[in-house]
Amino acid sequence: MSSVALQPVSEPAIPRERLPRHVAIIMDGNGRWAAAQGLPRLFGHRAGVPAVRAVIHEASRLGLEAVTLYSFSSENWKRPAEEVNGLMSLCAEHLLAERAELVQNGIRFRAIGRLDELPDSVQRELRATEEATSRSTGTTMVLALNYGARGEIVDAVRRIARAAACGELDAEAIDERTIDSHLYTAGLPDPDLLIRTAGEMRVSNYLLWQISYAELHVTDVLWPDFSVADFHAALRDFAGRRRRFGGLDGAAAAPAAPPSSR
Repeated sequence: MSSVALQPVSEPAIPRERLPRHVAIIMDGNGRWAAAQGLPRLFGHRAGVPAVRAVIHEASRLGLEAVTLYSFSSENWKRPAEEVNGLMSLCAEHLLAERAELVQNGIRFRAIGRLDELPDSVQRELRATEEATSRSTGTTMVLALNYGARGEIVDAVRRIARAAACGELDAEAIDERTIDSHLYTAGLPDPDLLIRTAGEMRVSNYLLWQISYAELHVTDVLWPDFSVADFHAALRDFAGRRRRFGGLDGAAAAPAAPPSSR
């Protein structure tokens, strides 16, 4: 959260009530950005860090409740070991480097995914950053690490099944809220807006349960080039949508919480 790329451009000119509470982002295009520069893929991941800083800073300034970033999927272990190891080192390095600034800006940090499978050094920095920001009351920055939505749902079902087997939960009483409360994202509102960079038209096993009612915004901009102006464009796109949640036009002209939102 250094001063690099943190200055906002123009105001997004959106009424506060039409801003999303929670924005989820698939940060795609780092590898393509690096290839276009004739550089190894890891340089693209490093080049994407200022975009993270800029978006989180602007989300905080605008008073958004949460931003969830798809940082490393459970499928990304299939990538070359050099890239994976570099990503893990980059993650630990920047958690340490940005911690004090997160605290200073009142940003609460949270990580989701199968975190116990990450390297010890990454787990240590994740815990330290969560603890350091635990009293922050501003925007929640969520990193999805070793994350896959199907795996998240499997983990939730296992926890629910164990509770039912122990008699702590009546199987007939299980509903959507029960599942919500056992997901990694328990306590957060569902994303209102999903942004995907680099022009890819898929959700890539990301927050499948939570984005049921999310508006989608896809941009051709590669993540390292994603700016505050691009973020504002996505927010304006969202503000112009009619969110019906299965209903009809009329009263749903302004964004409203979906039926299952926590």
